[in-house]
Amino acid sequence: MNEKGYYIHESSVVDEGSRIGEGTNIWHFCHVMTGAVIGKHCNLGQNVHVAADVVLGDYVKVQNNVSIYTGVTLGDYVFLGPSCVFTNVLHPRSAVVRKEKFSKTNVGEGATIGANATIVCGHDIGKFAFIGAGAVVTKTVPDYALVVGNPARQTGWVSEFGHALAFDWNGHAVCPESGQEYKLENNKVSRIK
Repeated sequence: MNEKGYYIHESSVVDEGSRIGEGTNIWHFCHVMTGAVIGKHCNLGQNVHVAADVVLGDYVKVQNNVSIYTGVTLGDYVFLGPSCVFTNVLHPRSAVVRKEKFSKTNVGEGATIGANATIVCGHDIGKFAFIGAGAVVTKTVPDYALVVGNPARQTGWVSEFGHALAFDWNGHAVCPESGQEYKLENNKVSRIK
């Protein structure tokens, strides 16, 4: 921990002009570029790349070998599994510069993106959504949705604790771990508070 209240491993490079929140840990061989904003109490595993102008909320966990490119914003408590990747150009070509045309991707609070998943740019991930390992997301994912496969398809709904929700005929479900209650109405899930 340095005097600013966060830890950066000596093998990592954090460019001037980036902002790192208190309590954050940046482990081996990471690169955080100028303009990136990393919130409080985040954890970046080894070999993580955070490009310019990326924003990570508070309490974000990024596992090893993840690339987060310009145009991506992560909400609080997002979990990124090992080797998942974001894109930021829909039609990349080496000889064609499209830096002014980066597409944006927003990942909502509490969402999980599994190991080796790919998020094609321009498609937001809803809050508390769960993207299965190896999925290739090619469209927007609703709040609390469970999506798997290539291309990713929605197979159900999950609670804020990550458990599958079984809705009754009245559109009511209970998380088996937390006891939190959920309502399914008009193909949208919300937590009953």
